[in-house]
Amino acid sequence: MASSDPATIKKTLQHHFGAYLGDDVLQECIQLCKMYNVTGEDLFFTYESLVYGRGGARQVTPDNVAEIKQKLQRDLEKQKRQLAKSNRPMLPMRNLNGLMKSGGNADLLNRLGASSKIKVESPSIGIPSAGESSRPIYRNSSVQFTRLDAQRSSEQPQKYRYMYEKISERSEDDRIEDIAQILKNHYGIADFGDPAASTEEDVVVVGRITMDSESASAESAKLNEASLTLESSRMMGSGVRVPLKFDPDVRIRQAVRGTGGLGLFPGAIVALRGKNGGGGWFNATEILSLPPLPPRERPGPSKSEGGFNMHAACGPFTTDSDLQFKPWRAVVQKINADQPDVVLLLGPFLDCNHPSLKYGDIDAPLPVIFQQTFIEPLRDYLDSKPGALVLIVPSVRDLLNDHAVFPQAEFGSSLFNDPRIVLLPNPCRFAVNDVSFAVTSVDVLFHLRKEEFVKRATEVESIGPEGEEIAVDPMANLCRHILQKRSFYPLFPTPTDLAHEVNLDITHSDFLKIPEQPDVLIMPSRLRQFTKVIEGTVAANPSFATKGTYLSLSFSGDRPQSGVKVEAEISRLDA
Repeated sequence: MASSDPATIKKTLQHHFGAYLGDDVLQECIQLCKMYNVTGEDLFFTYESLVYGRGGARQVTPDNVAEIKQKLQRDLEKQKRQLAKSNRPMLPMRNLNGLMKSGGNADLLNRLGASSKIKVESPSIGIPSAGESSRPIYRNSSVQFTRLDAQRSSEQPQKYRYMYEKISERSEDDRIEDIAQILKNHYGIADFGDPAASTEEDVVVVGRITMDSESASAESAKLNEASLTLESSRMMGSGVRVPLKFDPDVRIRQAVRGTGGLGLFPGAIVALRGKNGGGGWFNATEILSLPPLPPRERPGPSKSEGGFNMHAACGPFTTDSDLQFKPWRAVVQKINADQPDVVLLLGPFLDCNHPSLKYGDIDAPLPVIFQQTFIEPLRDYLDSKPGALVLIVPSVRDLLNDHAVFPQAEFGSSLFNDPRIVLLPNPCRFAVNDVSFAVTSVDVLFHLRKEEFVKRATEVESIGPEGEEIAVDPMANLCRHILQKRSFYPLFPTPTDLAHEVNLDITHSDFLKIPEQPDVLIMPSRLRQFTKVIEGTVAANPSFATKGTYLSLSFSGDRPQSGVKVEAEISRLDA
């Protein structure tokens, strides 16, 4: 039982808080202990759990005291709800008592995780600093979570300075040069030619597919063989655009077996063999396919990290007709029933395109709606399943995100503070139990499908296992574009009629790169939902919660020589 003697409480508080507790807030803390029937030790543990994600204990401020009071009030209300369900007498609040010695924040959460599946190792749940991307943020024998794009953080606003770009930064030169170097190493090419220069011998050129100016100026224009142009980098060809024509007997080298050609779209980086014979265009006789992504370098020997289950659901989470969030309630019902180890949620959560939100037809501030609708049910779930983890990825349509462009920073930590809910940028790369994920909420599949022009060609030196079925349908080829082009959004420029869905910011294009092959690629789209295996990567379109679907993933922990085996299934939400 907590002591009600102010002197005893004061002594306990001063013992645990030490120099962090000033006289200006000491009396308020004593009152909280008496009001909520907790000891000074309990109050200290509550404070440490709140500031854990901010770098640990520091000087206690009146704002911290207000947070502690809110946390104690939430715990009290939760006990009341449990009491109403069980009709058992309510016990005094003993928040974490006896679970921690003086080992600091990480020790506190490690002890809390002793009976759970996730254990906190790092003294901060924020983004690791550069060079520490392989260090796990959460780990125990069952579940380990690691950020793979550790250089990004909303705590580094200089990384997200928009509208400060120079004209020279508005091109894709760096990307062309990067792809050219990959091709040079893969094919053993000595030098690349300039597609605008007339030559008698065939040369290999690398450039970006564009549309000629006359076609590009027309509304709803789509790429076709007559409007193709090739733009080289300024280093390899002064950035000149040259009309592109394909030989009738054009070949494609080292394409995936069965594709029978190459999908072209504005922004696609291609390598071509041919020549400019002085006719004002480059005539391509052979297409050199980009090599596959390199596999991820896994630390240490390949071994099982333990299995896990994941549910992934994508917004919008309510229909345009109301703000009842029925699809979201179906998602919550499903995760409460299935109890997955990891829940991945992609925005939009509060959609700027929703009529009620667009015109302000709401009864509460947006942060309050977000807290009550999304965060509170997630916290209840996390309380019911110790060790579970929630990952949240925003959308450019999210009203509560400060960044409305793509690539996009994660939600601000001011919305809530819970170490069990990890905020991720859009796009993002991370690993769970050493199973790597690449995720974006932008509908890149629909954009590619709308702009793609397929050029048929004869396959030469095709790649792919003999005798095995290879996915070469249109949806699989769209996913293959993203992997081969090594970018979450390989189109450039964005289609005019779809630009508002992306708000693409080229100056931050480094955040769009996919440097290594992911085990799982998740891209929600308005196209029909699917799961496919693309050269060892499980690619999935879970569609949207408003369409009644979500993605269910399971990893048994087995890691055969052929790679990670992840089972993926598109499932229906209960009506």
